[in-house]
Amino acid sequence: MHKPGLHIIISGGGTGGHIFPAIAIADALKKKVPEANILFVGASGKMEMEKVPAAGYKIEGIPVRGLQRRLTISNLAFPFRLLASLFKARAIIKRFRPDVVVGVGGYASGPLLRMAVSAKIPAVIQEQNSYPGITNKMLAKRVSKICVAYEGMDKYFPASKIVLCGNPVRKDILELTGKKREAAKFFRLDPNRKTLLITGGSLGARTINESMQKHVEVFIKNDVQVIWQCGKSYFPQISGSISELETKGVRVMEFISRMDLAYTIADMVVSRAGAIALAELCITGKPAILIPSPNVAEDHQTHNAMTLLQNNAAVLLKDNEAREKFGAVVLELLFDEVKTKLLSENIKKMAFADAAENIAHEVLTAANYKQ
Repeated sequence: MHKPGLHIIISGGGTGGHIFPAIAIADALKKKVPEANILFVGASGKMEMEKVPAAGYKIEGIPVRGLQRRLTISNLAFPFRLLASLFKARAIIKRFRPDVVVGVGGYASGPLLRMAVSAKIPAVIQEQNSYPGITNKMLAKRVSKICVAYEGMDKYFPASKIVLCGNPVRKDILELTGKKREAAKFFRLDPNRKTLLITGGSLGARTINESMQKHVEVFIKNDVQVIWQCGKSYFPQISGSISELETKGVRVMEFISRMDLAYTIADMVVSRAGAIALAELCITGKPAILIPSPNVAEDHQTHNAMTLLQNNAAVLLKDNEAREKFGAVVLELLFDEVKTKLLSENIKKMAFADAAENIAHEVLTAANYKQ
């Protein structure tokens, strides 16, 4: 039995880059319609299954997984998982009867969006990247609206459906002023020394971790403090090998729960070029060196990074050059105050502070909800 009121499904996930924006959109929807009934659908066993309930929302899992780039057992199981996911998505839609479905990317959004549009339920895609994935391109003609983060997306999508909204970021990152003392205390660092934030995203990044291990001494020699998010799977090996560096101002963490404090104290950031990492850098105005991951679908991280490069808003270091050049490139920029100031000013111009609210507005419009 379908209860009265507004019913919304938000689907997607797999990494922090899809989960945190999805939660930001849900929060914005709740702010506009407090009684809205929101259900998340994610990939079983992935990060969203714990992060979404922690944010106060219900979530159901479907067995979908991404296709690996090489031949693996997991790839052989892909068609069966996809079929099972489509059936489960259809069952969830039938039971929950949403007024609108939102896809934020990641493996789980494909089956759900496909079943929603087949059932003639209004759907909204939130495309994070400057180069869209296959699923979103295929579904573009059948959804109501496509919320994008970059200009020029009419190369891939019908122009009439595109709304430029930006990428939503976590609420706490929107306001950093007055948090420096708290940040220094949280990370046990000196607020007056140069501080570098190194992150390979929520799951970590092999190239960045190996580059850091190779060059960490050069930062210590130059009196640079480091906050290093290395990812869960890399943490045991890295923390074991450099525990003595803790005393020298290097903080190795598998996951940073307070990214707002990390951005507050950081003078500069070294990061992958995932869409949400870039949205956070734009909002916080941090000078950054980007090392795009070569292991993502359609090489979208390089496309994302190039958008910032064309606006002189970041520095690019190629993945295959990082292990050699990491220390020198990072130090050179960190101590170049003219360049960091320019990068900071330019990257701030690319920020969308109201992205979550704008997307929530489009979702409610698609649901035909009177605002």
